Amino acid sequence: MLRRAVPLAVALLLSTAAPPVPAGSARAANGADFTLKNENGYQIDELYVSPRSSRRWGKDVMGEDTLDAGQSVNITFPRNNAACTFDIMVKYHDNDVKAEWSNVDLCKYSTITLYMDKKNRNTRAVGE
Repeated sequence: MLRRAVPLAVALLLSTAAPPVPAGSARAANGADFTLKNENGYQIDELYVSPRSSRRWGKDVMGEDTLDAGQSVNITFPRNNAACTFDIMVKYHDNDVKAEWSNVDLCKYSTITLYMDKKNRNTRAVGE
């Protein structure tokens, strides 16, 4: 099972002018760190997590690694990152299907679980 932290410092090129975490937030610094669980039945080959303010995806944060069905990976952000709102994209092994979510407030969730609606071939993300 793939369980390692994937640092995003280089991949995201986060701005030091990112908005601060709201006062009284339940999660402290690095509040956007999360665990991605793949419960959709398909291998994920690429994962992109980009600040909402960015116009580009940047690099695949998993690099050469893949995330098989039933596995999870910890996504960590740089210590000085205060951003909460991100866009997330995954690309599946067939490289033909991808799923995207915009404007995800990662400071609200410690886990994002992906499920596949096989009939409609849609992936849904559930935050916990």
